[in-house]
Amino acid sequence: MQALPTDTSKGARLVAVVCAAQIFVQIGAGFWPALLPQMMQRWSLSNSEAGWITAIFFGAYMVSVPVLVTLTDRIDAKKVYLFGVACTVAGHLMFGLFADGFWSAFATRALAGLGWAGTYMTGLKLLADQVDAKLMSRAVTGHAASIGISGAVSFLLGDVLADQFGWRSAFVFSAVTAAIAWIMVATVVPTHRPAPRKPAQGGGLFDFRPVIRNTSSFAYSVVYCVHTLEMSALRGWGVAFLAFVAAHTGLTDETLSPALVVTVLALLGTLASIAGNEASIHFGRRRLVATAMILSIGFAAVVGFAGSTHYWLAVVLLIAYGMVVWLDSSSVTAGAAGNADPARRGATLAVHSTLGYAGGFLGPLIVGWTLDLAGGMSPMAWGLAFGVVGLLMLLALVAFLAMRPANLVGDRRS
Repeated sequence: MQALPTDTSKGARLVAVVCAAQIFVQIGAGFWPALLPQMMQRWSLSNSEAGWITAIFFGAYMVSVPVLVTLTDRIDAKKVYLFGVACTVAGHLMFGLFADGFWSAFATRALAGLGWAGTYMTGLKLLADQVDAKLMSRAVTGHAASIGISGAVSFLLGDVLADQFGWRSAFVFSAVTAAIAWIMVATVVPTHRPAPRKPAQGGGLFDFRPVIRNTSSFAYSVVYCVHTLEMSALRGWGVAFLAFVAAHTGLTDETLSPALVVTVLALLGTLASIAGNEASIHFGRRRLVATAMILSIGFAAVVGFAGSTHYWLAVVLLIAYGMVVWLDSSSVTAGAAGNADPARRGATLAVHSTLGYAGGFLGPLIVGWTLDLAGGMSPMAWGLAFGVVGLLMLLALVAFLAMRPANLVGDRRS
């Protein structure tokens, strides 16, 4: 599929509009994990049940995204995007108005996950269809940064809104902001009809085998799977972990609350993601990704055990760990999209997203299951939970190095 012949200024305006829309869509992303400790108490949820409510968002995404994103190889990505935003509006609104326990929360979070499946990579595909190749890598980074900033702010915003107006009002607010995003894209983003183009390799629209055989792209998607597993585990349980450490160590000073810490973590992580993509361009994408994975393994091995001994040590370790986790976020997505067959970019992003959110689905569950199997929250249980995540990252590193993916055109060590 060919990108439209846009000039730089038009391309930059399109990127700005889509990124702004993603901020409004994603503003409620952190409300559930930010309120997790109080919601577990309010609804008498086990660690595993709380993990399922967090995970089903990613699970619904995982099963929906292969269809929704792949369809953008045949129909206008804008139409799929607007469908996804509408589902997001409905999911947040119904959670705020009707959720009253495990099953209602489970169902409405699943609807929000379906919405994100039609919004996240579809927004990226919308940009890929309409900006030139030179702008592509930085468009990916800007897209990821807008989502990262909005997702980061959502932790603190959800905590503040729930404290001032009640938790139901917080989710209704996130439905309103998503509706604003729908209006923005519907009225501003131009329509684009994908040009018929024969893929470089055979196969139908939903034949993903050529995508998997393209190891220069697929290797980055394998990393993205465990990367998202790690990120969702950290975001989904970060507030609960810090709340445990504060209670376990007898801390009464709330100068830096758990919700504020995770907000700072995600904001700094977004900056790390931007810096990581620039480092990939200058020093080589493979090298940057491998380095980030090695550092992640190291932090995962110590954050649960050491962080449980002192709240401020936990804060420092968790923020540093988050920055390492986010470091290769833009780099792996740009690596997958940039190395894809242009006629299969939608299918490639569908596979990339499916693997990523399969990891995102498992991450919160793995932590919740490990905590319950270890007898509940304790320093040992948290250490084991993060340790399991680190072990999975080690396996992904071995696979990535074995596949030896290519850098991107424009990477100085390509």
